[in-house]
Amino acid sequence: MPRSALNLVLLLVTTLLISACSKQSIYDRAIGWERSSAGLEPAEVTVGELDITYLRSKEAVEGDTLVLIHGFGANKDNWTRLAKEFKGEFNVYAIDLPGHGDSSKPLDIGYRFEDQVNYLNQVLAELGVKQFHMMGNSMGGAITALYAATHPEQIQTAVLFDPAGIFEYESELVDRVLDGDNPLIPKKEGDFDRLLDFALEKRPFVPWPIFDVMEEKAIANREVNEVIFAAIRDTGFEPDFRDAITRIEAPVLVVWGKLDRVIDYRNADVFVDAIPNARKVLLDDIGHAPMVETPAESAQLFRDFLAESVK
Repeated sequence: MPRSALNLVLLLVTTLLISACSKQSIYDRAIGWERSSAGLEPAEVTVGELDITYLRSKEAVEGDTLVLIHGFGANKDNWTRLAKEFKGEFNVYAIDLPGHGDSSKPLDIGYRFEDQVNYLNQVLAELGVKQFHMMGNSMGGAITALYAATHPEQIQTAVLFDPAGIFEYESELVDRVLDGDNPLIPKKEGDFDRLLDFALEKRPFVPWPIFDVMEEKAIANREVNEVIFAAIRDTGFEPDFRDAITRIEAPVLVVWGKLDRVIDYRNADVFVDAIPNARKVLLDDIGHAPMVETPAESAQLFRDFLAESVK
């Protein structure tokens, strides 16, 4: 068992021994420990009628700023273990997009990629973040790519982990959705476990009762998830996104797990061909979320990429 997982178990055992805690309070303690270990703290900003939650570095450093954008149905805490690798090295912001995490979840706003780029731009402007490196996974990867194309003056580099936006090569997910079964939207008990098995080849250790609370939250978000998925499901087959990313000026690294069942890794070549200054790295034995499945390797890939890009 990894040391971080062992420390988390010890924390949970201690918590259970000293108090009669609810599952939610144990979850809160565990998530708080993960954030603190990564040097992060939660914060909130209001943009228009949206309350947006995010994680930020507790202590500012002299280094660059790194903005992290999660995928569909995910949240800011998907980045804590990667952020831990950059502790003291970058000023980190991990954003809960509208409809996700602890941010506002209205059902009557736009959730297409261009809408989310606009919300994100407003959030970063409110936070005073002007130039930065951006990383995104899945839906967040598509948003990152489109953000880089729309606001090139702000983006120093971009990293796309298994990005959405292009489905030149269809995946197992496409087949399942066409059959009326979407494993990315949990509806009942057991569905969250199925989601993790589908999306991740290397599942991180998640002890009970943290898993139970995560499943409850996922099921509670079903309605807004269905709205968001409906807004983005066909974008991978439309030309607008593919045309837009040809305007990206910043260096781009595309990282893809070869065992991704959500989006086929062969789409990496389509991204690299479309983006003027892009390169790819394919990871064996990794699924849809490299930054979760192999955070240390993902962090080193970025460092190596950054070193090559600034030559």
